[in-house]
Amino acid sequence: MTNTTKIILLILTVVLNHTGFTQNRYQPIRENVPMDSIRLSDPCILADEATSMYYMTGTGGLLWKSEDLIFWTGPFPVAETDPTSWMGENPMIWAAELHQYNGKYYYFATFTNRDVKIDTVKGNVIERRASHVLVSDKAEGPYLPMEDSIYLPAHMPTLDGTFWVDEDGKPYMVYCYEWLQNWDGTIEKIELKPDLSGPVGESKLLFKSSESPWSKERNEIGDTIPNKVTDGPWLFKTQTGNLGMLWTSWVFGDYTQGVVYSESGTLDGPWIHEHDPITPPNHGHGMLFKTFDGQLLMAVHSHRVGGNGQYIRNPKLFEVDDSGEKLVVGRKY
Repeated sequence: MTNTTKIILLILTVVLNHTGFTQNRYQPIRENVPMDSIRLSDPCILADEATSMYYMTGTGGLLWKSEDLIFWTGPFPVAETDPTSWMGENPMIWAAELHQYNGKYYYFATFTNRDVKIDTVKGNVIERRASHVLVSDKAEGPYLPMEDSIYLPAHMPTLDGTFWVDEDGKPYMVYCYEWLQNWDGTIEKIELKPDLSGPVGESKLLFKSSESPWSKERNEIGDTIPNKVTDGPWLFKTQTGNLGMLWTSWVFGDYTQGVVYSESGTLDGPWIHEHDPITPPNHGHGMLFKTFDGQLLMAVHSHRVGGNGQYIRNPKLFEVDDSGEKLVVGRKY
């Protein structure tokens, strides 16, 4: 694709978005939709001061917006990827997050090209999947590619990338190396360029799923063993300055979220796991944000299996207290 063609496509995208004609071909735009009626995995909510609007994204590459967290308008397609890149023409998009940083808005998401296979482990064919970052001047997008076309190694399936600026003042992506290949999922970090347009150096391991005391499963003969899934990291600091991370795994058949705290107060850890999960069973992949009136909330999705065997997930909000050394999750908001 030539630069001229890219510019023309970008202009068309902006015009269509502005006039309201760009819609997901499978999901028409709806208004005044209650949150409980939205089917969405991995919700992430940005409270944007510039527009006094809440923007919610997640899996699917779509965006919802609301003035009050109660009624929502959407979904709007916002992610524009390069079809000539490793992602291909129509990548799957998982676990998108919105982060405002240095005057720009960044879209951290997992992209999967199902036409490219990178490995087969224990009979599982592994598709080309990786965390990546897009950028926009506005919270509502569109979000476009930046300088580097690859952030993480092509031979590794990675997912659920999130954003953190550490005590050294440098920006990082924190992400999961998927259990499908290593059979013991990890959470890792990689430094990003100052404008987040690509990676710097190599990744570093933070912890493995098997180190958690609460994530468990049963093997083929019924013995209890550590669960192998790492999912949905989100970094936060309590009001006392304690660095923590939400992350999700499984307790036998229940999708569940735990928390881990850094003993050093930096991404380098060591990371000390809490003994028990932090959310009720079948709630997970959480993140934290403050409402415009200063209330700290946690967004998660609920998880259940429908009659057709497919997962049904809806965004939920919980009140959170971060005034002490450790996060305390309260009632549903």
